[in-house]
Amino acid sequence: MKISTIWVGKGRVGWADEAAHEYSRRLPRHLDYTEIHVKPVPFKGDEKAVKRAEAERILAKIGDGDRLIALDERGKALDSHQFAQLIDEAAQQGTRRIVFAIGGPYGHGVAVREKAWKTVRLSTMVLNHSLARVVLCEQLYRSSTLLWGGSYHH
Repeated sequence: MKISTIWVGKGRVGWADEAAHEYSRRLPRHLDYTEIHVKPVPFKGDEKAVKRAEAERILAKIGDGDRLIALDERGKALDSHQFAQLIDEAAQQGTRRIVFAIGGPYGHGVAVREKAWKTVRLSTMVLNHSLARVVLCEQLYRSSTLLWGGSYHH
């Protein structure tokens, strides 16, 4: 199974890139983790138009056999064990690739939430895309140790 993260953001942020890379490099090779950066749509006074356009950019990266998980403040709160179970559930169902989507500054457009297999929140607080990437990568690594062994999760 493969796991990808699609994230909307202006560009790379050194500390976040280092932290996300540190956790993602620890993931088991069979997960074949990749990140896909999507540039944000410039704001020209219409927040809904930005969210619609960014949703189109995200959805263009989703394949037929993919399971999209939208990371959104309105999503379901999961603890680390439930998050790992979500990944395991997708794997048990023969999912080719799980795709986590991190929206831009205005969040996800309706189309992303409608297409999503699940909508999950990483925190009850709003996180910017850089921090969300780090939290997601850490939880993916934690989940891998819960599912396939390791001493990281105590």
